[in-house]
Amino acid sequence: MSVPETSRGERRRDVQQRRGSSQSHREGQHRGNGDSRRVVQHRRAIVTPMVRESVIVIGLALLLSLLVKTWLMQAFYIPSGSMEPTLHGCPGCVGDRVLVNKMVPTPISLRRGDIIVFEDPDHWLPAPILPQRSRLSSAVNSTLTFIGLLASDEGNHLIKRVIGLPGDHVVCCDVRKRLTVNGVPLNEPYIFPGDTPSQATFDIIVPAGKVWVMGDHRSDSGDSRPHDLNTGGAKGSVPENLIVGRAVTVVWPFARWAWLSNPSQTFAAVPSATVR
Repeated sequence: MSVPETSRGERRRDVQQRRGSSQSHREGQHRGNGDSRRVVQHRRAIVTPMVRESVIVIGLALLLSLLVKTWLMQAFYIPSGSMEPTLHGCPGCVGDRVLVNKMVPTPISLRRGDIIVFEDPDHWLPAPILPQRSRLSSAVNSTLTFIGLLASDEGNHLIKRVIGLPGDHVVCCDVRKRLTVNGVPLNEPYIFPGDTPSQATFDIIVPAGKVWVMGDHRSDSGDSRPHDLNTGGAKGSVPENLIVGRAVTVVWPFARWAWLSNPSQTFAAVPSATVR
């Protein structure tokens, strides 16, 4: 039995249609893949510059923070109560964080009454008890402190008030129990309420290149007085090259934010030292 010509023609058309449909599908797939690649490339073209710019901005910010911390300003944590009531750091209190101007004493000169941060001169502090941290936490903390984004809490720095500059004659005390500097008695409004200017008596001349420092909480401050060992100021005075800088403001906690101004009236009448 023969197959009609029309049936064979229809089958050929069906095959051709299927082939055409398959080819169109492949071409559509190819176009779709091309479109997808173009979308991915477009997204990459947008994202890559953003990532690059973000990395550059973050890098510059970290570099700037490091430069500021190295040459201009640095934050420090106050762990003790020796500077109360000016600064809080007593047990049970929230330790103040202060910002320190590192341009003091060079090129900006020190003044009597300045609050300074300095390195431990000669074992004034006990060995620090370092907080327990994981390796990752310790690395992050050290990095952020190094670049200046965290306050330094190394445990080898002290903060006190400058009472005597090089060559000053500092005495405790006159008949009214006041400190005198170069013969002028001091009225010290910053002393902790109820404290006397000093329970220990002394008569010293500050050596060249050093300063005499005392805490505002005089009855709870391991400052120049107990470390002098009756040497007339030689051992108790702090070398200027150990001074990190002058504390200028409390930056934490926010509720205690304040400028740490110099009590210039306290020392206004004090003459310059005759010998430096």
